[in-house]
Amino acid sequence: MVNENVLVNHMIELAFLTGNEVHGVNQGSATLEPTPYNVYSDTHVQYTHINNVLFIQKLEAYSLNNTGHAKKELIFFNRVPKVGSQTFMEILRLLSLRNQFVFYQDHVQRVETIRLAETEQLRVASMVSKYDTPSVFIKHISFVNFTKFYLPEPIYINLVRDPVERVISWYYYIRAPWYYVERKHAFPDTPLPDPNWLKKDFETCVLRGDRECRYTQGEKREGISDHRRQTMFFCGHDEECTPFNSEGALERAKRSVEQQYAVVGVLEDFNVTLTVFEHYIPRFFKGASKVYYGDMGLHKVNHNAFKPLVSEAVKDIVRKNFTREIEFYQFCRQRLYRQRLAYVLIIVKYFKAVPWGGLGGMCPGRMVPVAELSDDGTFSRVPKSK
Repeated sequence: MVNENVLVNHMIELAFLTGNEVHGVNQGSATLEPTPYNVYSDTHVQYTHINNVLFIQKLEAYSLNNTGHAKKELIFFNRVPKVGSQTFMEILRLLSLRNQFVFYQDHVQRVETIRLAETEQLRVASMVSKYDTPSVFIKHISFVNFTKFYLPEPIYINLVRDPVERVISWYYYIRAPWYYVERKHAFPDTPLPDPNWLKKDFETCVLRGDRECRYTQGEKREGISDHRRQTMFFCGHDEECTPFNSEGALERAKRSVEQQYAVVGVLEDFNVTLTVFEHYIPRFFKGASKVYYGDMGLHKVNHNAFKPLVSEAVKDIVRKNFTREIEFYQFCRQRLYRQRLAYVLIIVKYFKAVPWGGLGGMCPGRMVPVAELSDDGTFSRVPKSK
């Protein structure tokens, strides 16, 4: 039978494991399928020496959830492109019917303007603040500080993705045939691109040093072909947020996530993402996992069959220029796992049970008594399905 201290130590280990180590997903894999739980490896035993009491005090769920700061029942989803946000948006649309809230989505634009002048930020914030509540507003835009304009603070949410996988996804997304069919339908006068540009693969682009694949440090170039700055969506609209892979943009983005965002999900850990959203913002996300894993086939939304595999060697070349973007991504992942862990601690403390799937899993509505855990934090017997 599991000892209480052993149980807590295993929980602490979880907070420091990356999502890949917990769920056995290869780095860079963007699958949305649930993956099996792996038993902890000996390399993480060192973390069991952390002062348990001090650590747990920092993991109280309310201190990791900014939902309570909001002054309105209104979600502001300033979605990052190519992070699974299309799927997530469809989940929200279906949940709006199920959970009785209004779904607002910004219209498709010829060119998405991510950074806005202050007057435009005020216009967007004022418009959203007038929406009926409870409601959700979705738009590709950098973080907008509503309180700066003396407007009620919404519930901020977003998603992130491995930065290198994300730029590869974007590279092939804007070259997919159906992308231009959609663009032509929305904007008939859109010119067709150069066929040679369409045929150029990502590896050739990187190895040849083409401008769109250089990812130069400190570069401020913007436009529809440049979605390398994941941090910009959290940093904001100031000039300091524009230099690519900069320390200033990184720190401001981290601070924004920590102080403003209720939850920032991670594409590579989508099952954990859904669970945290369900438990931290239940008014909107109750039943999200059922909607996603149900009969709608949402785990296959927006899959690009025209995206070929890219070698790890080429990815490593690109990663060298994405050091701070990668740091931000890992920061968001660890925060997500800390939020998940804080919720598990509440269950253990008050219900003397853990989620079905062990400490590494979160299956809503399936709980198993702590007494049924073995000393390694896994189940001493397989619980019966109900």
